Amino acid sequence: MDISNIQAHMEVVGSDGKHVGTVDHLDGGNKIKLAKNDIAAGGEHHWIATYEVDRVTDKVYLRSPANEAPLATSAN
Repeated sequence: MDISNIQAHMEVVGSDGKHVGTVDHLDGGNKIKLAKNDIAAGGEHHWIATYEVDRVTDKVYLRSPANEAPLATSAN
């Protein structure tokens, strides 16, 4: 997976195509920081490991469905 194709403001969706969040930026090369101003974020930043990414097109697709997306509320 070439994570260099992941850009700010891209939509992140689950394997089911449902919205998970919006990319803020890559954080340390192994995590995606999601924008806290996205409606799905509830006003908090969330992170997701890049190994959870299945593919990148005009959206970032995760390996799991949206309701099972392994989001973290801290970078650690």
